[in-house]
Amino acid sequence: MKIAINTRFLLPGQLEGFGWYTHEIVRRMVLAHPEDAFIFLFDRPFDERFVYAENVTPIVLAPRARFAPQFLAWFEWAVPRALKKHGVEVFFSPDSMCSLSTKVPTVMTCHDLVPLHFPEQVPLLHRHFLLHFLPKFLHCADRVLTVSEYVRKDIAQTCGIALEKISTVYNGCREVFRPLNEPDKQTVRVKFAEGKPYFFYAGAIHPRKNIPRLIRAFDLFKTKTSAPMKLLLAGRFAWQTGEVRSAYEQAAHRADIHFLGYVSEEDLSLLTASATALTYLSLSEGFGLPILEAMNCDTPVLAANASCLPEIAGDAALLVDPLSETAIADGLEKLWSDGAFVQNWLKKGVCGGSNSAGTGRQRRFMMP
Repeated sequence: MKIAINTRFLLPGQLEGFGWYTHEIVRRMVLAHPEDAFIFLFDRPFDERFVYAENVTPIVLAPRARFAPQFLAWFEWAVPRALKKHGVEVFFSPDSMCSLSTKVPTVMTCHDLVPLHFPEQVPLLHRHFLLHFLPKFLHCADRVLTVSEYVRKDIAQTCGIALEKISTVYNGCREVFRPLNEPDKQTVRVKFAEGKPYFFYAGAIHPRKNIPRLIRAFDLFKTKTSAPMKLLLAGRFAWQTGEVRSAYEQAAHRADIHFLGYVSEEDLSLLTASATALTYLSLSEGFGLPILEAMNCDTPVLAANASCLPEIAGDAALLVDPLSETAIADGLEKLWSDGAFVQNWLKKGVCGGSNSAGTGRQRRFMMP
């Protein structure tokens, strides 16, 4: 079979949500099916590291598809021409977009409906395009994949698509996320947190991720407990970050809050494994991969009791009201002070990741 894949998010040194998803899914597809031919469709010069095997043919299609007008030119002109030219039998697009023009059977992954439910949180250059075209993409695709039952039902209800057309395929965890011993954890603390224990957040720095409330809750926690804790946030600053900056500047304990920017995969895994707890309090999410990564590292999780996160975390995380700074602060205090509470999770294997076969909630999400 000849399969074409939209690989425009495979960017060296810049892999984030869509990029990591594409990398992990597509690499496994290619290696597991040497009998099939894969055509990777890039929108800029590619890195040879993303050409995973001899059954991959990389092609660069113009223009660079990064803004709304280029999206249309790439998906509705360049992609259909390439699919026809190379006799493609199936087209897979993992980034919530597809082509409306091609007759080639199409499988599309939709990670969430944030552009439809929270359009004000989408950059203006993309907002109107996604509001108009995302429902069209979902209707046009022959099969829709998504990453949680929460999003599957949301797509069906919001866009009027039959549930039978949508399949939930949960995300897996990269092998690099694993537990560390105490000396290695201390080395990480010295490098990133002045040798102090820390709470950790990984993801885009954006108000939708509830970062302002996390900062204010951390401030409440520090004021109440005087704990020698840091708050480390790893991720690029997205747009609309004025509220984040204001919360930071107004924090009484801002000296204990550190924005690390984009970090490498290796450092991300070390930071996750060495944290006192991962904090993930997003107001709207399709999956919440950092939760799974933390579980794989034996790191406790404080998560929002909202959107898909209860489905993903189950009883393996301390769930709190993400709209209550007091509830978040109380959760931080619980994970900092109550060792028996945390150890109870670890003994049950609910948070644990030390078993290579996967334990607790991990087994459910392991990649094939």
